[in-house]
Amino acid sequence: MHTLARFVVARRWWVIGAWAVLAFAGGLAAPRATSALSYDFGLPGQKGYEANQDIVQEFGSGGDNAPVLLVLHSGGRRLDAQAAATVVRAVRARVAGRVSSYAQEPRLLSRDGDTGVVMVYPTPLPGQDPYARALPALKTAAQEASAAAGVSVTVTGQDALNDSGGGGGAGVLAETLFGGIGALVVLVLVFGSFLALMPLAVAIGSILTTFLIVWGLTAVTDVSFIVQYLLALIGLGVAIDYALLVVTRWREERGNGLDNAAAVERAVVTAGRSVLFSGVTVAVSLAALIALPVPFLRSVGFTGLLIPVVSVIAALTLLPALLLVAGPRLAWPNRRTASPDSRMWRWIGERVVRHRWAAIVASTVVLLALAAPVLGLSLGQPSNDSLASTGGSAAVAVHQVERAGLGAGLTTPVEVLTSDVARVRRAVAGIDGVSGVLAPPSWVRGDRSVVDVWTTGDASNGAGSTAAADVRRAVLGTGARVGGIPAQNADFITAVYGNAWWVVTIIVVVTFLLLARALRSLVLPLKALVLNVLSIAAAYGVTVLIWQHGVGTNLLFGQSAARSVTVWIPIAVFAFLFGLSMDYEVFLLSRIREERDRGLETGRATVDGVARTGRLITSAAVILFLAFVSLSRVPATDVKILATALALGILIDATLVRGILAPALVAALGPANWWLPRSRTTRKQPGHG
Repeated sequence: MHTLARFVVARRWWVIGAWAVLAFAGGLAAPRATSALSYDFGLPGQKGYEANQDIVQEFGSGGDNAPVLLVLHSGGRRLDAQAAATVVRAVRARVAGRVSSYAQEPRLLSRDGDTGVVMVYPTPLPGQDPYARALPALKTAAQEASAAAGVSVTVTGQDALNDSGGGGGAGVLAETLFGGIGALVVLVLVFGSFLALMPLAVAIGSILTTFLIVWGLTAVTDVSFIVQYLLALIGLGVAIDYALLVVTRWREERGNGLDNAAAVERAVVTAGRSVLFSGVTVAVSLAALIALPVPFLRSVGFTGLLIPVVSVIAALTLLPALLLVAGPRLAWPNRRTASPDSRMWRWIGERVVRHRWAAIVASTVVLLALAAPVLGLSLGQPSNDSLASTGGSAAVAVHQVERAGLGAGLTTPVEVLTSDVARVRRAVAGIDGVSGVLAPPSWVRGDRSVVDVWTTGDASNGAGSTAAADVRRAVLGTGARVGGIPAQNADFITAVYGNAWWVVTIIVVVTFLLLARALRSLVLPLKALVLNVLSIAAAYGVTVLIWQHGVGTNLLFGQSAARSVTVWIPIAVFAFLFGLSMDYEVFLLSRIREERDRGLETGRATVDGVARTGRLITSAAVILFLAFVSLSRVPATDVKILATALALGILIDATLVRGILAPALVAALGPANWWLPRSRTTRKQPGHG
């Protein structure tokens, strides 16, 4: 670190110039990178995915693309076959794809006859919105058919519900600006001077450079669209966090009397070391996703690890160069003392250390209570009710389908590819929870047919999901192949969580080794790992309460609970939170270690460590929290769930865990904290306790 610091001091303008070029190129590359991102959630090698691919290839639609439902409602009189024929003609005149109606399958008509469904599988388009052309065309067809048939005709289904629930959102740029403004407010409160601009400048350079690299990656591999939000918003928070640590240490050293160049070098050597180890830990956590046999999560892993890597490089090169050139001038009007010591956090630290065992028991009980709901975690997709809670005609129509007893699973049927339709019908006939079977003559190509089986309950979770799994098992016994969204979701769970132990093992082992090297202890890394697990479990638990059980969902997000947690979110949250939470652990324990090495006993070093990092950790956590709040404004429900878990994880970790439980455990363990085999450290300092 000394060599790096001296290099930056000697070549400050070259460093600034290089980053300016990278940022400019990144600004040009960012829109090209986002337009080249992939919207594919494929699972090569999994039976459900392969069946869906064959269905789309042979029949031109369906598979993992949900059907669009045109709901006819007469308002009291019985619907006839002529009304269905009118709607089908209007649909075929505007949209290519598979179509069937209640005239061919009576289970698509309610018992009282006043509600019926025409099911349409439009030919999908590649990209973000496979029904971008089909939905507007179907809405026009519905209006024409409604006028001709004299009945209400409304378009609904999963894609229509998503389309009516908020459009495309404000976009990644708007969300990043929202997060950036929140971060600037926090930084102004922290520094009380124009130094608040410094971390933002570093974040801008870091984010744009990362987008430049991602643009290059899109030329050689698929990169998931989710990455753009992670790079912009998590990149904003992480880069500012690292810069905040370095600038805070630079101000402290300036306050201790060092000149600007010496203060910069001292900040890089001390705070920079913590930033380096923190960044490597986050990178390792995200890189572990590459071990999963899921292409889109792999792309999240190898592009997500760019966030901490580029942020660390920026914090250790660009930031020191900026401090050398403009740091003293920006330290105006200097309404804050240069000392990082916080009276509030010193007060908290003293009481936590004094009542260490009470603090350990109380905080552990709270964390376990918060984590308890995770025992009932249900993996799936957002329910119809959740998607419909944003309102609109599609929401009204999907509720009509459910009230009419046609089956909530109609929005995501099980699609069966078979050469023996009758055998499939017999196989599913006695299964509890099956609402209907659809196999019109027009859904035949050669000797193969597509059969749709839908459930009474919503197939995204609960009884509907169980029924869909039962259907799959029964149909596979006939020799047929099973696709549809329920089958692909089940395969996703198997692919991800059947291999999750690889991810967990890689993250835990590598993190332990890195922390042991950074903290020169075996006990502190072990404690850090245990606390991280508790912190993440608590974040999972509260996320389950909000999105699965509906506690506060409408108040916070203006929609109903999803009734399940999207299948890919828990493993992604683990990878992100494990690394991000470890940042604060490294910040805290590195400072405690530094104070102890100066000659303080463990309890006193813990109080000083908390006092001198408490404000920093709180500020950094608030900035990341605001970044995740920005992420939660993205319309997609699964992204909202991801943002909720990440925001809760950071909030819980920075307050309850790092503010109370971690220092209490350090104080309680005493000399055992510093145990390291064959280490001479403790023998050199026998007075430490």
